[in-house]
Amino acid sequence: MQASAPPIVSSHPLARAAALVPPRFLVVGLAAWLLAALVATAMAGLTYVAVQQALRQGANDPQVQMAEDAAVALAGGAAPAAVVPPTRIDPSRSLAPYLIVFDDAGQPVASSDVLAGGTPSPPAGVFDYTRTHLEDRFTWQPAPGVRDAVVVVRYSGASSGFVMAGRSLREVEARESQLSAMVGLTWLAALGASLLLVAAGVAAFTVAARR
Repeated sequence: MQASAPPIVSSHPLARAAALVPPRFLVVGLAAWLLAALVATAMAGLTYVAVQQALRQGANDPQVQMAEDAAVALAGGAAPAAVVPPTRIDPSRSLAPYLIVFDDAGQPVASSDVLAGGTPSPPAGVFDYTRTHLEDRFTWQPAPGVRDAVVVVRYSGASSGFVMAGRSLREVEARESQLSAMVGLTWLAALGASLLLVAAGVAAFTVAARR
């Protein structure tokens, strides 16, 4: 009669330790870790979105004031050149905000923005939207490698048109990259810590069950 082959036992310490754990403990431990991983992932995602949105919305603050103040002055009869800052700004090199005044047809009439030697204009749809909603806020890429936080305000009164204030998002996007790294590292640390806690709990239950 042929003798049965002896069971194969792995020599790896982790495999030997896992073999001592009752299967039901492994299942419960795995379920607990997956739940903890799900919670950690959700918290990391919500934290990133909340902070990222605060950074991005905060980037609009100077432009909101500039555009609204200029719109009030223009509606009162001020000349476009009088509301535009005298300093010329190249958003590809400077973080300073700029201001552009457009007439009712969407053509620039005064500007402190000098990009590639000229005054950039947003898509015509921006003016169509602002004509109805009176204000628009968006991220604009007027040239490769240049991304601006832009606020457009409609004005009417002595004359009608649009005021656009913007500034580079370079520093804000650098902070968003740092935020991504911090949240990612925290998420990985939470996954590792939860795995260790679950493993310790499974080990403790296994030892208690064998007594």
